[in-house]
Amino acid sequence: MAETLPAPWQRAAMGANLLASDGTLGVTIFEEMTTLAVRTGAINLGQGFPDEDGPAEIKAAAQAAIAQGSNQYAPGKGIPELRQAVSAHQQRFYGLAPDPDTEVIVTTGATEGIAASLMAFVGPGDEVLTFEPFYDSYGAIIGLSGATHVTAPLLAPDFMPDLAALENAFSSRTKVVLLNNPHNPTGAVFPADVLQRVVELARKYDALIVTDEVYEHLTFGVGHIPVATLPGAAERTVTISSAGKTFSFTGWKVGWLSGPEHLVSAIRTVKQFLTYSSGTPFQSAIAAGLGLPDAFYDGVAATLGKKRDILSDGLRAAGLDVFTPQGTYFVNVDTSPLGISDSVELARRLPELVGVAAIPVPVFCHPEGAERTRSLLRFAFCKKTEVLEEAATRLATLRDRL
Repeated sequence: MAETLPAPWQRAAMGANLLASDGTLGVTIFEEMTTLAVRTGAINLGQGFPDEDGPAEIKAAAQAAIAQGSNQYAPGKGIPELRQAVSAHQQRFYGLAPDPDTEVIVTTGATEGIAASLMAFVGPGDEVLTFEPFYDSYGAIIGLSGATHVTAPLLAPDFMPDLAALENAFSSRTKVVLLNNPHNPTGAVFPADVLQRVVELARKYDALIVTDEVYEHLTFGVGHIPVATLPGAAERTVTISSAGKTFSFTGWKVGWLSGPEHLVSAIRTVKQFLTYSSGTPFQSAIAAGLGLPDAFYDGVAATLGKKRDILSDGLRAAGLDVFTPQGTYFVNVDTSPLGISDSVELARRLPELVGVAAIPVPVFCHPEGAERTRSLLRFAFCKKTEVLEEAATRLATLRDRL
């Protein structure tokens, strides 16, 4: 009898480490931590979304678009205004010039862009390579595609890859490198030499590169380098980003991707049977947002950097080793100095102990990677300053409460 393949939901759950020991769907650690935070009144620094809105002018633009009747389906590849704004953004910040008519697609958040890209290019028998830890949806999407998920480890304290291990992770079956930079959950921002090595290996093995760059404007003291700007990369790279992180409108789910016309065309073929289009009035509002002056982009990063430092000070006062992130809005800590080697167990105790919730890093890993990161916790600092100050005060008491 032929082996029965797992149902799609099981492949997705296995990829995201959500299957319980009996094969049924388990509760995600995000749901568990949120439930604990609500029950205990803890400050939830687990899930990565802001607790305040972005620029008022972007909200006003969405309201105006609704009032003016922009409430029906947008074109499948996105409204021209936003596609042109994405192209202008790439030119303005990175010197890239994708054709807004043939090389840009608007997606329902970056997540749909990633899903459509993988479904367009990989299937059973193929391999998709990511760094590890990896954003949890990557495993689920790769599982849904039927491809095999291969990882290369990121190593503390700076969470850079071992380049020999990275090369060993490639094979003749590697079809896509899914690269998250700036990197969630570690906060690493990869320098040009690391990115160029990825490009060289992708060329050697004839693999495509799909980049998730949603934190592109949230970096601290270092610049973001899009892979597509590197020598030998543009012809094989699909660049994905979104409005949620930069503008703090995560609920609008407006993303985009750009790349060579033949790759974008293939992705669009898949995307039209997923959402087709979404968020017409939000698309025009984000088009306006992408044109905001440099002062806005500089201010977002500067404000977030101050919030990072507030939370980090509290974590250090708690006796934890803090790995200062260069990007994103997450900070990771090592619990080992407190004599705790199991971050999952500590995450479940934190809401009761000090009134703060966090996410253990092992849930972003396969079993081997989970063992390597078993003492690491991730905290989000995309919250109001006063909330982070209170969280820092609570966390500073952790050592005494254990």
